[in-house]
Amino acid sequence: MLLLLTVACLGVTTLLVFLFSPRIRKYAAGGVCRSMARLDGKTVLITGANTGIGKETALDLAIRGARVIIACRNVEKGEEAAASIRAVYSNAQVEVRELDLADTCSIRAFAQKFLREVNHLHVLINNAGVMMCPYMKTIDGFEMQIGVNHLGHFLLTSLLIGLLKRSAPARIVVVSSLAHNFGWIRFHDLQSQGSYNSGLAYCQSKLANVLFARELDRRLRGSNVTVNSLHPGTVNSELTRHSTLMTILFTVFSVFLKTPREGAQTSIYCTVAEELHSISGKHFSDCCPAFVAPQGRSEDTARRLWDASCELLGIEWD
Repeated sequence: MLLLLTVACLGVTTLLVFLFSPRIRKYAAGGVCRSMARLDGKTVLITGANTGIGKETALDLAIRGARVIIACRNVEKGEEAAASIRAVYSNAQVEVRELDLADTCSIRAFAQKFLREVNHLHVLINNAGVMMCPYMKTIDGFEMQIGVNHLGHFLLTSLLIGLLKRSAPARIVVVSSLAHNFGWIRFHDLQSQGSYNSGLAYCQSKLANVLFARELDRRLRGSNVTVNSLHPGTVNSELTRHSTLMTILFTVFSVFLKTPREGAQTSIYCTVAEELHSISGKHFSDCCPAFVAPQGRSEDTARRLWDASCELLGIEWD
């Protein structure tokens, strides 16, 4: 009897989802960037744009006339993404450069070559990330999620900040997540060596993104370089590849998830929206201002994380 009831409930649920799927999809798609702004003559650097929302962001900005530089670890996949962008828009100015955010030597080599060959940088989109991976370390011994999602982008931004200032007005866009609400910066065990939970480590790294944007904004005031963070939405992408459970859930409930194109809208909005010209230090979702958890608004935590990040990376960034 219980089995029959369960099957009946699943059947009814499936039928309802099927009947209302157009409305569900419209709601799940979220906000859309309405700006028609052009980016002719502008240079944009996007990390991890060989797939997912990064690739869709690159496509949109290339269509707007920007010179888009895709920085990713897998150059072959990057070239495939660039080719697909050119297939959609034949005039796209899109380039691919190798960058491994899990290796500070790679980051430094990338920045050194970039600064030699690129004269201006108007937008830096810190988009790349890893999610809920098994415990592993970067080349430099950092826990992978805090290492790539936060420390890698922290170092990259520090190396390119001078060029961004010289290219001002410029924007820095930091892709975070709603997951920051469930994160805490564990200063006593930032690398999760004492204990490791892939989900909590991911939340910590996304909170670090929000705090980084907040503190960087404070330090950039008066420079005409803005920095904002964002939640792209729950996107059906490759980020769940390390979690079998998440992959299954995302497949089953795909109708409730954003496509990569839909997930890219807030990144695009933060890059091009005219009304954000002088807005900095804010957090966005669905192309609108979004709630930030109390731990993401703490100036003290933001400064402590900044100092800890500089110490771990062996850099000075005033």
